[in-house]
Amino acid sequence: MLRRCAPGSPRPRAAVRALPPSAAALRQRLRQCAAQIPEAEAVLDLLEKCPEHQKKGDYPVIVFEGLDATGKTTVTQAVKDTLNGILLRSPPACISQWRTVFDDEPTPIKRAFYAAGNYILASEIAKASTQAPVIIDRYWHSTAAYTIATETSGKVQDLPPAQDEVYQWPEDLLKPDLVLLLTVDPEERVRRLQHRGLQKTKEEAELEANSLFRQRVEESYRRMVNPACQEVDASPSKEEVLTTVLQIIKKHCGF
Repeated sequence: MLRRCAPGSPRPRAAVRALPPSAAALRQRLRQCAAQIPEAEAVLDLLEKCPEHQKKGDYPVIVFEGLDATGKTTVTQAVKDTLNGILLRSPPACISQWRTVFDDEPTPIKRAFYAAGNYILASEIAKASTQAPVIIDRYWHSTAAYTIATETSGKVQDLPPAQDEVYQWPEDLLKPDLVLLLTVDPEERVRRLQHRGLQKTKEEAELEANSLFRQRVEESYRRMVNPACQEVDASPSKEEVLTTVLQIIKKHCGF
């Protein structure tokens, strides 16, 4: 059994400290645990191969965010097909097999893993965006929103204030052109989850059982800046949602 690394920073400013602010910070965090967690060494090796300061190509990069069962998989695939684009997901396939290992680690290590996934994904985005429009199923905003909601207890009012640094995009991470936040009514989302019949992650079980946690995640998404999320109601039919999404993309990205 793998030994866990000691938990990181104390509770004050926990949300900020749980989020590595840069690639250098998350590399340092992974190095601290690499001796105990072989998978951390493997993630670090992949991260070290990624060039610094990734630059986007000429094609637009469009991210879809939202809770599970808000339609991200369906919409991203439909947009990819419509725009003849390239579909990517976070965490990227090269590290996704280690999610179960890091999900059981203390928060600072778990978040370092997901943050590393974003930087590794950025390398894929940089290359793909020279070839075609890039559609992404989750990116940095998911990492940040779930960290903030987990490290904050209580109601939405207990979240860090709207202009807090925790909602800022990392300066050294490739930015997308557009971020769309898919939302549905809580009851509809639960109905979709039950219909899917998939095994729940720990965070998904928490979302279902704890309405305050769900509210904190969604509000954290809404407070993200530079870039901010554009909210899309994903409750209507798949066709209607796709039409709305394509209209926003056309307006924002010039298609």
